[in-house]
Amino acid sequence: MPANLPPSYLAAEERYREARAPAEKIDALKETYATIPKHKGTMKLQGDIKRRIAKHRAELQQERRAGKRVALFHVEKEGAGQVVLAGLPNVGKSQLVSALTHASPEVAEYPFTTRHPHPAMMLFENIQIQLVDLPPISAEHMEFWVPNVIRTADGVLLVVDLSEDPVAQVESSLEILKNSKLVLVRDEPEVDPWSSVAQKTSLLVANKDDCEGSDEIFAALKDLYGDSFTAISVSAKRVTNLEELRRRIFEMLNILRVHSKPPGKEAELDKPFIVKKGSTLLDFAEMVHKDFAEKLKFARIWGSEKFDGQRVTKDYVLVDGDIIELHIR
Repeated sequence: MPANLPPSYLAAEERYREARAPAEKIDALKETYATIPKHKGTMKLQGDIKRRIAKHRAELQQERRAGKRVALFHVEKEGAGQVVLAGLPNVGKSQLVSALTHASPEVAEYPFTTRHPHPAMMLFENIQIQLVDLPPISAEHMEFWVPNVIRTADGVLLVVDLSEDPVAQVESSLEILKNSKLVLVRDEPEVDPWSSVAQKTSLLVANKDDCEGSDEIFAALKDLYGDSFTAISVSAKRVTNLEELRRRIFEMLNILRVHSKPPGKEAELDKPFIVKKGSTLLDFAEMVHKDFAEKLKFARIWGSEKFDGQRVTKDYVLVDGDIIELHIR
């Protein structure tokens, strides 16, 4: 593989490896092609991407000719990222989604109420993040498609109930996911293209912190799993600590919001570009338009640690909230 591939390409390639549906694979490959530097050294890789796109398009056409329905386990991604909620029965996942998004998934006190994936959009400041409520994971019964949805998501909320032995719930949940070749990790996972085990960035959410003794129970939970997970306690029923949870979800996605400012005009603050942390000015220029990277003359930055309007080079590393004015030759 050619050296010096941008982070946006590597992120898109990772999404391709995790994708299962042909349409999702095609979308990821298109993004890899859009972000790859176009020069002689990448010609072979460009050709390989085109061949893979053609292959998956043929698969998609074959499905359509057969009249195949879209599989239940394919949830179209929307917004700045897709985060799924995983947990044992009756931990309050559906109620948590309802509290965070104002959607109306079915909520009941009996287990296995949720039988299908329920996507809903959560507002965080100036962006939307997609949350997906899933049927419970369970050693006794688990919908066959649930691990596939978890595998292709951008992040996972592992939800436990503070009133019902949360330590046992964490251990059981991790074991069930491990059997499906899924491992939840605290930070951005290392990518191993040869491994059949998928590592997913996750957040441990302890629900029902309004129960008796919840503070002590949560403290013990953090002592046990503090090195493995970032943990937060909330109450979906009483709507407590949800703003902090929204922020933690955003931070878990490892993304930045970057704004475009056309020269001589006001910045476009209502629709930020979403880029991965570590992306550079050159990555942003390619995202705005595929020709901008080659034609970029210089750029000015507002809103970061730089002083307003400072000129920056192509290798400038973007900061969340940056306002960027690109100047093209």
